[in-house]
Amino acid sequence: MRILVVEDDAGIASGLRTNLQQRGYAVDVCDGVAGAWAALRAERFDAVLLDLGLKDGDGSEVLRRLRASPAATAGAQAALALPDPATPVLILTARDHVTERIAGLDQGADDYLVKPFNVDELEARLRAMLRRATGRASPTLRHADIELDPGARTVHQAGQAVEMSPREFSVLWVLMDARGRVLSRQQIEERLYSWDVAIESNAIEVYIHHLRRKLGSTCIQTMRGVGYFMPQEKP
Repeated sequence: MRILVVEDDAGIASGLRTNLQQRGYAVDVCDGVAGAWAALRAERFDAVLLDLGLKDGDGSEVLRRLRASPAATAGAQAALALPDPATPVLILTARDHVTERIAGLDQGADDYLVKPFNVDELEARLRAMLRRATGRASPTLRHADIELDPGARTVHQAGQAVEMSPREFSVLWVLMDARGRVLSRQQIEERLYSWDVAIESNAIEVYIHHLRRKLGSTCIQTMRGVGYFMPQEKP
């Protein structure tokens, strides 16, 4: 999953990037309001970790503009470079007064965490936000006899553990989270890679091949010229 960190403290930003990348997330970093808004207009992020005290203004301005952004209609979002107003936002700030926490939540934040924080707690809150954003109540994703646990980073098929590389796990997570929707190679890449990562042209195809070998040739299907999907089970 792709995360935007908006943080002007270079040490905190670097620590967040390193810790989240080690846990399988693609992470991009901005240090101000202007950079954050440009990033949100240019890319799709699964969640935003937002500091409030930024070098060029208050992070709440990013939140306000994001929530006020028009919801996309067919083709409109890409044409107008509008961010998704429903993008989950977790505020990370040293402002710990209860009135400030209430204000942040009332402005549209999905969660609020006061610095200093524990990274394990941060990731648990991040997973909960991502669950709510996709309408899932369960912490695990299931498809046929495949079960994926984002917290434990494990995959089981028919009750048996299946070994996955970090990138294979991430590709499977993205496809299972799509719940039957067809995703193009570019859409998968955008969920897995941050700006500073060079991507080999056939990387996604290689990971799909590995997943089919481990989970069965029919678990991931190809729509020729469009992309990949995991077919939904019939009722």
